[in-house]
Amino acid sequence: MDNTRVYKMSFASVYPLYINKAERKGRTKEEVDHIIFWLTGYDEKALQKIIDNKTDFETFFAKAKLNPNASKITGVICGYRVEEIEDRLMQQVRYLDKLIDELAKGKTMEKILRK
Repeated sequence: MDNTRVYKMSFASVYPLYINKAERKGRTKEEVDHIIFWLTGYDEKALQKIIDNKTDFETFFAKAKLNPNASKITGVICGYRVEEIEDRLMQQVRYLDKLIDELAKGKTMEKILRK
């Protein structure tokens, strides 16, 4: 599968969708941000710069310091088991999707962040 289109999408175009998904289920933007910070090592200032610069997903994850516990993220997202995705970048994108999905489904932050 050619994932180039996903990799070239700007994070800024998807970020509001993450927030909307969470808020529709009674969760908050702050929780979405906390998940992003945990997974990527970014802070509020770095995330805002990424959004302002319309950084693509490829660059977003290339510059991230992925959390060592990210490998504990398992399960199905978009019909694929995240732990079995061979393309490293697509796996990272799906890690984030999975965490946001878990937030929207009402899991506690402690479980989402694999503590």
